[in-house]
Amino acid sequence: MFGSLFSSKNQKLVKIWVKEHKKIVALAHKIIDNYSKHKIDATKKELRALNDIAINHLMIEDLEFFQLLKEHDKLNHETEALIKEFTGTFKETKNVLIKFLAKYSQDDAVLDEEFIETFNAIVGVLAERIEFEEKNLYAVLSKQ
Repeated sequence: MFGSLFSSKNQKLVKIWVKEHKKIVALAHKIIDNYSKHKIDATKKELRALNDIAINHLMIEDLEFFQLLKEHDKLNHETEALIKEFTGTFKETKNVLIKFLAKYSQDDAVLDEEFIETFNAIVGVLAERIEFEEKNLYAVLSKQ
């Protein structure tokens, strides 16, 4: 009953981030579904929504991870190592995602075969990253 009142900052962040991951995954499925049904306007609408939530999620997450690493004396070795591993290995995927969303969330963007092939590839990588993040990093953070 009182669990959420006494949750740590990290536990609260993890709950928020997991909810955002669910929204990101749901939007990705809607984009693929709308595109497969040739609903381009709906696809673009969902792409803009994905752009908004993903960019915000990445920005806040980066800031929080930076802050945690800055105060590394408060972290145990495992948590610090997981944050460094995740941020280091995710950097390239994050850059690809940001560039992709910047290009295709524009009103005049052409959603062609290259779009959907690239989107499917990005979604596959993101699904793996989300799973790694939640099972490893978030699991450790939520204990603090």
